[in-house]
Order: sequence, then structure tokens, then C-alpha cells
Amino acid sequence: MNSLSWIHSLWLALANIVGPFFCFLAYRVGYTRMLIAAIFLCSVSMMLASIATEIWHLYLTQGVLSGIGASLVWFPCISAAQQWFSRKRGLSVGLTISGSGFGGLVLSNIIQAAIDSVGYRWSLRILGFITFVLLCICAAFVKPLNKPSKSSGTRIVNLKPFRNPQFIILFTVQVLCNFAFNVPSGFLPAYANSIGLDRWVGANLSAISAGVMVIGKIGGGLLADYGVGRATAAFICTTMTGVMCLTLWLNASTAASVWGFAAMFGLFGGGYLTTVTAVLAQTVGMEEIETANGLLFFGWFFGGLFGTPISSALINNLSDTPTYSYAIIFSGVILVVAGLLLWILRVQQGGWYLFKRV
Repeated sequence: MNSLSWIHSLWLALANIVGPFFCFLAYRVGYTRMLIAAIFLCSVSMMLASIATEIWHLYLTQGVLSGIGASLVWFPCISAAQQWFSRKRGLSVGLTISGSGFGGLVLSNIIQAAIDSVGYRWSLRILGFITFVLLCICAAFVKPLNKPSKSSGTRIVNLKPFRNPQFIILFTVQVLCNFAFNVPSGFLPAYANSIGLDRWVGANLSAISAGVMVIGKIGGGLLADYGVGRATAAFICTTMTGVMCLTLWLNASTAASVWGFAAMFGLFGGGYLTTVTAVLAQTVGMEEIETANGLLFFGWFFGGLFGTPISSALINNLSDTPTYSYAIIFSGVILVVAGLLLWILRVQQGGWYLFKRV
């Protein structure tokens, strides 16, 4: 498990590697050229992975090439959604991020059917062709509202947002949450198998959770825009994701309880992804949005690289039988702590009055 987990960890880490340089690239290169480069990297990585014969081949293809390509896609798409909307920014971000949920729900079944029919090598090639077509559409339509300012775009790395204490809180939340967030998404199917549930349950948990996460992402945006406010919604969603880990998942021993946790994790976890992103603009202002976006999501680098191996070590625990409780507690506690940090941010932005939209 540990050697294979590094493929996923490399991808998660490098999917955020463009972050510190994003504003510079957006100013010098532009969104369209970044996305064209992503088309090449993401598509070719799948094709090369299909002819891999050693595990290090997968490190380079599905880990490094695909990760860097994903980074070149993520930052233009998420920044454009924040720039084009103000009053409905939470919903726009939620709809944008929900694409990954639709992908997880649909592509997992397509690829499984392809593996059963033509084998895993041709399945990777099919995925490469699908990626090529979808990213071509993305490159054609994703545009920034305004070009980054010369003062921000001419610096290769701009650390100005770190002068803002509220941004430091958001960055800390991102660093912490990526250590925790990928524990349920990465290990829940294996957990279902370990407690003796039908293999069909484990095989479909990720797809169902991804589907519910679509609702959570869009619902989180609606809650932020039309309900309690973006900062308050971020606190609620992040904290409840941790609470669900410590209550439902830690005690899950039946198919019903595992399905229940998968649904709640998708709902609140999807809300976390949307609301933390949506609160960024009111924290740093639109003039710094591309610089701040790059730095904020670079915070996922550390958890992406080390989170899965740490969780694997906690699960294996030097014993013959995997023990998931340590990893579950690890994930839940970190998410609750991140939620408390978001409450501090909410108080800084709107005060202690509970019913004020912030």
C-alpha cells in the first residue's frame, strides 16, 4: 500500500505546484496557453502510463506529468469563476468545483467498464482521449475577467497576501485539511472491505460519495451566498466534516453506517471545498485574487505529498491486520481544528454576533 500510495501523493502535491507562480504565469503566458500545455501533459501522461512496466514509470506519468497538468488546469478555472461573479461567487465556485464530482461519478463507471472489456492499458488510453476532448473545451472558453496587475504579475513569486493575518488563517486551514481530507476519499473503500462488507459496496463508495459531493459543493455555495454567509458556511462545513469522521465513520460497522458516512462526508466535504474558496475574495480583495489563489491552494502541496503515506502508516501500524481507527481520528481531529480556525476568521470579519451573515 505504501509504495502505491506515493503515486496518488505525487499527483496531489504536484496538482498544486503551479500555485506560487500562478499570477506570474497568468500575466506572462495567459490562461489559454496554460490550458493548452495542460492538454498535452494530461493526455500524454495517460498514454505513457498505459505502456508502463515498472512502478517508477507510474510515478513519472500518473504522478508527475499528470499532476503538473492538473495544476495548469485548476488555477485558471478556479480563478476565473471567482472573478466573473461577486454576489453569487459562492455558487459560481461551487458549480465549478462540482465538475470533479461529476467526473468521479461518471468516469469511475466508464473506466471500470473499459477495464472489464479491453483491459487496464486500453482504459488508460481511452481516459487520455476523454481528457484531451474535455480540456480542449476548457481551453476554448475559460478566460480571466481582467489581466493581473503589472505589480503582481511581474514577480515570479509574490508573497504579499501573507501580510494579511486573515489570509494566514486560510492558508493554515488549507495545509491542515489536505492532510485529513484525503483519508476518507482514499481509504473508505478499503475500510468497507476490511470490515467484511460486500465488494460491491467498496467498489461504489467513491462514486456515490463523489455524486453527493456535487450536491455538497453547490449547496455550500448556496448556503454561503443566500444563507449564513461565506465565512460562517466555511466554519460549519469544515467542522461538520470532522465531526462526521469522529462519530459516524469511527463507529461504522455495517453497510448502512458506511453509506451514511459516505453521504455525509460528500455533503459537508463538498461544502468545505466550495466555501473556503469562496471566502478568499472577501479576505484579500479582488486585486490580489490570482496571487492569493495560487498561494492558498499551494497549501495543499504538503498534505498531498505526505498525507496519504502518513495515513497508510497509521492504518498498517506494523500489524498484520489494518487498523483504521488511528487514521480516522487523525483525520477528524485535524478537520475540527481547522473548523475552529475558520471560526476565528469569521469573528475577525464579522464579530461575535451569531446571526450576522459574514
